[in-house]
Amino acid sequence: MIIKSSTTLRNDYGSISNLAHTEGEPIYITKNGEGDLVVMSIEAFELRDEAIKLRARLEAAEISKLSGAPTYTLNDSKKRLEEIYKHG
Repeated sequence: MIIKSSTTLRNDYGSISNLAHTEGEPIYITKNGEGDLVVMSIEAFELRDEAIKLRARLEAAEISKLSGAPTYTLNDSKKRLEEIYKHG
């Protein structure tokens, strides 16, 4: 966990930016010794955002499976797609 003060952010933005890009993880910014903000590179944010979206889709699929929705193997799915393309 990387923790920096708001003073460091204000006075030396460049080093915080470089740190965010090189470490690829969130930097916790404190104000008066208390947690205040989290700073991260856009790349790290987008990766984190995609991981969260993927996790949500996997959770939805698991819930669907547990509730009795039909499931398909890879071969079943390929056959279904082939039928769609043949008749489409």
